[in-house]
Formats: sequence, structure tokens, C-alpha cells
Amino acid sequence: MSDSIKHECGVAFIRLRKPLSFYREKYGTPLYGLRQLQFLMTKQLNRGQDGAGIGVVKLDPDFGARYLARKRSASKTAISDIFDEVAVTYAQLPEEKREDLEYLKQHYPYAGELLLGHLRYGTYGGNSLENIHPFLRQNNWMARNLMLAGNYNVTNVDELFQTLIDLGQQPKEKSDNVLMLEKIGHFIDEENQRLFKIFKSQGFDNREITDKIIEEMNLVNVLKRSFKNVDGGYNMVGLLGHGDAFIVRDPAGIRPSFYYQNEEVVVVASERSAIQTVFNTAIEDIQELGPGNALIVRKAGQVAEVNIVEPTKKLSCSFERIYFARGNDADIYAERRELGRVLSKQVAQRLDNDFDNAVFAYVPNTAATAFYGLIDGVHDIIREKQAEAIAGIDPVKDAQKLREILDWKPRRQKVLIKDAKMRTFITNDNDREGVVGGAYDVTYGTIRPGQDSLVIIDDSIVRGTTLRTSILRILDRLAPKKILLLSSAPQIRYPDCYGIDMSRMGDFAAFQAAVQILKEEGRTSLLDELCELAKIELDKPAEEQVNVVQKLYEGMTDEQISKKVAEMVKPVDLKAELEIIYQSVEDLHRACPGHEGDWYFTGNYPTPGGVKVANRSFVYYMEGRRERAY
Repeated sequence: MSDSIKHECGVAFIRLRKPLSFYREKYGTPLYGLRQLQFLMTKQLNRGQDGAGIGVVKLDPDFGARYLARKRSASKTAISDIFDEVAVTYAQLPEEKREDLEYLKQHYPYAGELLLGHLRYGTYGGNSLENIHPFLRQNNWMARNLMLAGNYNVTNVDELFQTLIDLGQQPKEKSDNVLMLEKIGHFIDEENQRLFKIFKSQGFDNREITDKIIEEMNLVNVLKRSFKNVDGGYNMVGLLGHGDAFIVRDPAGIRPSFYYQNEEVVVVASERSAIQTVFNTAIEDIQELGPGNALIVRKAGQVAEVNIVEPTKKLSCSFERIYFARGNDADIYAERRELGRVLSKQVAQRLDNDFDNAVFAYVPNTAATAFYGLIDGVHDIIREKQAEAIAGIDPVKDAQKLREILDWKPRRQKVLIKDAKMRTFITNDNDREGVVGGAYDVTYGTIRPGQDSLVIIDDSIVRGTTLRTSILRILDRLAPKKILLLSSAPQIRYPDCYGIDMSRMGDFAAFQAAVQILKEEGRTSLLDELCELAKIELDKPAEEQVNVVQKLYEGMTDEQISKKVAEMVKPVDLKAELEIIYQSVEDLHRACPGHEGDWYFTGNYPTPGGVKVANRSFVYYMEGRRERAY
């Protein structure tokens, strides 16, 4: 994705199922859990570079001993900073006490059995420490403490805010982080109170009641009440102070969630391949948490997956498969190759099968897998042409011609190079384009000037800004006859509200192209009509709204919009001809089966909150407001 956008937080959770002494004896350190947590977070660093945080809960602490610990950092090197500080804290212990498990449990904050990690991409709110997960709701009663982190965006924040007010609370701010922490916390409090009354009436004293509450807490009921009427995408992890834990996934399966368990650990992460690597386990041993389900890990060690919210049609985020998730997952790797391969036929048509005068490349590095698939597809096409050509000659009599035919192959080159980011004294916005361009360079001699077409594949084209301001101009230095730009994702036409920083509709190149087409056709009145319709929809409850923005694209073909995007992102001084080919939605679904969440491309949102955000985003665009639509 040559345009930089922020996206998708990541979670890591480890529950140690054995005493710390077991890990010291088997793995040589009582801090095995911390080590594995660091690895698990590092392997998901792609999911958060605006900060990170960890949380630890200790089981069965002594009275007066600290049993909750948290450390967070908003730096760009947050994981390293956090674990360096954790290591320093350990090194400051008396040397003779560093292997003393009783001492560690009493005095070292991070020697616990429940470990939670979070990586943050800030789609909302600043990067101050108070916005970094995990969040903590503290209480003197162990079973009322709650630590919460996740990969989530809740779209009906206004409604949840009013719900808390109706419960008698005074929320300190209107954010999904605070509201979910307080909503879950409220029902944890109610469950504690319910059980307290029952056991008090049975004659137990307060100390006994505390233990009984820990044993009998109905966490499933707490979660069912907490997640009722929550609209959004989420993979949310919660730790309770006494040692229970839960992981809840949204009912459409928008956000990814995977878990693994054996006799030693229970592990949860946003990325399946991260679990495979860190715990050296087979792919078939890792399970995907079902949509609307919760993984409940009790203090006593029992693990169960139970339904919390009735699942809807599974619409897992397709952008995870195209770009966001780590590309070393077996399924994602295969899908990204297929996304590139299915584009090959369109490329052959645009090149009129002239592969002798075409060079293939990619940008950025994350597009490499789709590039390999594209080359596979071109190879298949060339092999068909080779078979036809060989059938038309006598291979024995015309050996030279046979060798020429067998030499047909796509020309692959490392054309575009991304250098290290450049710091500069230039601050004038009008001069900044040249500075951005300095981050890229080309490999000279890879293109025959005026003769070769350059076919270059990108993960997706979101805004087109980087293409226009730098990449296309830089590629033009090689003087290709034509630049054929491919996007392995379809046209991004609608905003996201489930965790990706794409909420302003006016930013999208495909949307801008559609608006320009309306202007050129003299149909701009449609924009005003749709704005009024969107306002009418926004006065309705979210579940009754329809996405009126879809009407904007009616009567426009994908090819028409692609052509207009090419005109809009093409620099005025570009000498090469420019064409853009986008992935089709149909081919996206064929390449990524089981991940049909395509609302960015189609406007078909998995929840009512998404429809509301689309309508609001369009109204904001028409009113010239640069605000987020959620």
C-alpha cells in the first residue's frame, strides 16, 4: 500500500497453566511467560507502531502483595522499551532472589500467570499514554478488577454512552475504550453483588464469600449482558483480578482471533502465524475463535469456547488478507498470490500479449507476494502461447526457432527502491512533494526507454497521493512507453469504521473519480440529492438506515472509474502513458474464500453502524468537514 494508512491493532494473551516452577525447570527461567509474550508481540509488530502495553495478573497472591501490573509506552519502539524496563526491574532484585519463586510472586510485579499484550495503531485519539491499552478498572475486591485490551472499534458509542448514563454512571469521556471498560465492569459488579447476597443469606462470612464468588462467577452471563447491542468489529481480551480471563469476537467475525492450548499454556493472538512461530506448533492445532463467541479461561484452568452474541453472516475483513495481516500465514500467502495471478489476463489484454516489451515490478515490499502470483499467471499465458507456437513448427528441422520460443518468459526487475526516511529542514507544504519523492529511487537500466511498458503492482490504491506526488514521477525517469499500474484490491469507495483509519470518504481516489465523472456529465445535482437523503437516513435508528452513497456509483462501470482515477493521479509532467487496473470484487472473493467482508469496495456493511458511518461520512464530505464519521 503505497499510501500510508493506520490500521488494525494486535493482541497477545498467554495463560500459564502450570506453576512458575515448572517453566523454570523446563525452560530455564521462571519468566518464560514474559519471554513468550515479548516474542508474540514482536511477531505482530505489523499491527501497531503507535505504542504498546502489557498487563500481568498473579494467581493466589498474599494479602498486601501486588497482583496486578501494567506497563505502557507511546514510543515508536514501545515493545523494546517496555521489556527493557521489565528486565531492568528484574535485574534490580537481589541476585540471590531472582530464582526464588515465592519472592518473585511477592516482589516482582511481572511474575504472573496471566499475561496480556497489546500493539496499537491509533485510528482514534492521540498517541498519549492514556490511549494505550490495556485499560484498567481497579477495585479492592479482586473479582471486581478488570484489565481490558483489544483490536476493536465500536460504532454506536453514542448509544452506549447513554446506556451508562441510564445505569446511573458518570462516564469520564465518550470513547469506546472507556465505555466498554465501564460497561463490562458494571455487569461484573452486578454479578459480584448478586453472588454476595446469595452467599450472605446462606450464612457465609465475608472472607468465605470472596472465595465463593471467585468459584461461582457466571462470566458467560456477564459477557452476554455486556456485549448486548454493541455494534462494531472487535477481538477483545479481558483479565479479571482473581484470575479469570475472556476473549470475545464480534458476531460477524470482522476482526481476526486465533487461539492455541496445550497442557502448559493457553495462547490467543490476532495472527495465527505468530502463534505458530512463537510456540512452534502446527497450523491444525490452532483454532479460530468463532464469530460471536467467547473463549473463557477460568482461574482453575478450565477453557471453553461459548457463544455470547448470536452470530450473523461471517464477513471477515478482506483487507486483512490483501494487506494488513502477516504474509507468512499459509492461507494468506496463497490468497495473495492468487490475487496477483487473477490479474494476469487483464494485463495480457492491455499489453496485447506483447511480453517481450514489458517489465514487471511491484511497490511496496508488501506487494511482493501478489507480484509472484502475477508472474505465475503470466507464465501460464506464455506457456499457452509457446504450445501454440511449437505446434506450428517442426521442432527437429527448426531447432533455432524452438529455442527462441522456449526462451519466452516475463521480464522481472527490481525497478523501484524505497530508501530510508529523509529528515529535512524544509517545512513549506508546497515544497514537501519533492521531499516525499526523495524516499524512493529507481534501478537504472531496467527499462528500455520509449520501448518497454512497465507493469507494476500495488496492494491497493487508497488516496493516490503518493502515486501522484512521487512514485509515478520517479518511475517516469526510466522513460517507459507505458506504466500499467495494478491494484490487488478493488476500488476503495466507502469508509471503514471497524479499525482501519479510512473514515473520510473524500480521501478515496475512486470516490473522487466518481464525483469528477458526475461533474463532467453535468449530474452534480445527484450529490445534493444524496446528501439530503443521507440526512434523512441519519435521523432514523441505525438498524433502519440504508447506504444511500451506493446510488452515487449507479450507471458507472469499474473501467470508467479506473480510467478517471488514472487521469487524476497522473502528474501533469508525466511522459509515459498511464493505465490502472483494479481487482474485481468477484475475483477478490474467489481468491480469498471465507473472507467476504468487502464493505470498503461495495458499501455492504456487516453491521448497522457501518451504514450509519457511510451516510455520515458523505454528509461531512458535502459540508466540507474533515472530521471522522465515527
